[in-house]
Amino acid sequence: MSLFSIFNVAGSGMAAQSVRLNTVASNLANADSVASTPEAAYRSREPLFAAVQQRVGLASQAQAEGVRVAGVTESQAAIPSRYEPGNPLANADGYVYSSNVNPVDELVNMISASRSYQNNVEVMNSTRQLLQKTLDLGK
Repeated sequence: MSLFSIFNVAGSGMAAQSVRLNTVASNLANADSVASTPEAAYRSREPLFAAVQQRVGLASQAQAEGVRVAGVTESQAAIPSRYEPGNPLANADGYVYSSNVNPVDELVNMISASRSYQNNVEVMNSTRQLLQKTLDLGK
């Protein structure tokens, strides 16, 4: 792996963590939303990441080239219901269905994604400095 491909790996990691942060923001924004049916209630979402590999000769010689977002999944956890007959969205029995977003889990995901993003920025900065020092050797 060359030093230049480190930029690709760190850049793809930053892009993936950016998607993760946006997903967390969407989940937190919809944490208190309600609906009149369980099917219409907001479900927590989470991105799925996959390694991007570059083939070098034989199939057994694949090198990591970064990460990509393979998709976004919805949580299959149960949708909680609350008895609120005065709510305009209540069904005929007086129940509303809230999202299955756990704000504590989302805050942990936000901190983790933010730190991963920062780590990738540090990798890019360190690599840039290393390349700069290498160029300075030629002076």
